[in-house]
Amino acid sequence: MNLYVRLLPSHQGHHCPKQPRLAPRDQYDGSRLRLEHDGDRVCLITHGGYDWTKRYPWIVESALKNRHKQFVIDGKAVVLGVDGVADFNALHSRKHDDEVQLYAFDYLALDGDYLRGPALVDAKDQSRAGRP
Repeated sequence: MNLYVRLLPSHQGHHCPKQPRLAPRDQYDGSRLRLEHDGDRVCLITHGGYDWTKRYPWIVESALKNRHKQFVIDGKAVVLGVDGVADFNALHSRKHDDEVQLYAFDYLALDGDYLRGPALVDAKDQSRAGRP
């Protein structure tokens, strides 16, 4: 997949939203990941650019079972405790790597189509092309 997608930091507001959101991005304690699936290749890339594909086999296995063969997902890797609450210490300990789940925030690309709109550079190029 010739698609480069950079993760941006989650928005940190200084006030509470007027209406509760269904799934706030910072609800779960975990590690931010970008899942890239292209054919039979899956990569899990951290916010810092590290490849954690071998670290979380359950996420990789689940991605390979998806009917779409090419996609990029922005999400967070979490380990849930017995109470159903994310446990960052369990994730950080690496003792539960086979239990780590990905909570997806966004599909960034699907079947070769970039879903977030044109990049700023592309938008500038397109606007210059239309000028005389």
